[in-house]
Amino acid sequence: MQINVAEKLLTLKGRGRKVLGCFPLYPPMELFYALDLVPVVLWGLKDAIKSTPECDKHLQPYTCSVARHLTEFVLTEGSGMLDGIFMYNACDTLRNLPEIITTATEKNGRSLPLFNIHIPMVLPEQTDASAYFKNEINQLINDLENRFGKKFSKEKFKEAVTKVQNIRKLMADAEKQVALGAIHFSDFSESVHACWFSPLEDQAGILETLINTGKNSKSQKTSLKTGVILSGILPPPASVIAAIELSGLTVVGNDIASLGRTYASMPKVSEDPDSYFLDFYYQHYPCPTLLYTGDRRTTSLFNLLDASGAKAVIFIGEKFCEYEYFEFPYLSKQLNDRGIKTLEIEIAIDDDAHTSAHRSRIEAFAEMLKSTE
Repeated sequence: MQINVAEKLLTLKGRGRKVLGCFPLYPPMELFYALDLVPVVLWGLKDAIKSTPECDKHLQPYTCSVARHLTEFVLTEGSGMLDGIFMYNACDTLRNLPEIITTATEKNGRSLPLFNIHIPMVLPEQTDASAYFKNEINQLINDLENRFGKKFSKEKFKEAVTKVQNIRKLMADAEKQVALGAIHFSDFSESVHACWFSPLEDQAGILETLINTGKNSKSQKTSLKTGVILSGILPPPASVIAAIELSGLTVVGNDIASLGRTYASMPKVSEDPDSYFLDFYYQHYPCPTLLYTGDRRTTSLFNLLDASGAKAVIFIGEKFCEYEYFEFPYLSKQLNDRGIKTLEIEIAIDDDAHTSAHRSRIEAFAEMLKSTE
């Protein structure tokens, strides 16, 4: 099953919903929901965007596929389906996109309002930027109120927080079914991504259906399966996931930015958005796009390995994502020193249909793991 992004957005517009396109992986979703907006995370649009001719007029070919796909979508069909775009300084590429996109859309006569915040990329114990960040959140609320004519309500915000917490718990429950071998990792990944393009009230149903499918499945992990963790910015293509599972490996946990890292953080329920998001971002599950969390990356991986019982980690590298590639050598060494085997696979923008080499490496890696058990 592939997500038809354009069809999803057209359905939302047909229901009279205001749609806010979000570029980074961890937007303040609860705030948008509280203002009756539908945030859609425009991350990993490989299925929706097959080529990037319009984007290539503005971005270099050595820009990651994430940035190229979302830029292509916003500059073409997506511009007529979005009521605004939201961005924050997630990486060097994304922080330079606002000017490029707003200038290009204005030239095409399809100007989109831009909302953004700046997250201080410093350790809180080194520099206290909490007052600055809270001001950023409050200014964002004012900008959204003025643009969409909605008045912020603490009660609605707290209600949205509670509902989002429940969605994150359902995602974690679905991941457990994957670890049991009752759900394919590709089905799990697609269901989580489908939530990104669905209103909050529809997301629980998507996940509960997936979980029930797993509970009713007769397929279970056998003792012959070897548990692995997947780590990276995006999940691998379906063909690579199939190669992993067919080689006798089971994905018992994931450290993927668009999956596990999005639902692992559970800040305390609060009716004050500035305090809530200060906790959300500064206590967030470690991710290289949030530079100040870098010191906790190794510990988080070790904890995930201990909790899941995984024997190996497969790093899925998104080509040209410097943030991830700076970490891979260090993380691999730390894991290897602990006796955890690692494999690195690089996925380029056109690799979805050319994964034979990846399949061969995965099969060899699986054989190596089995021989050492």
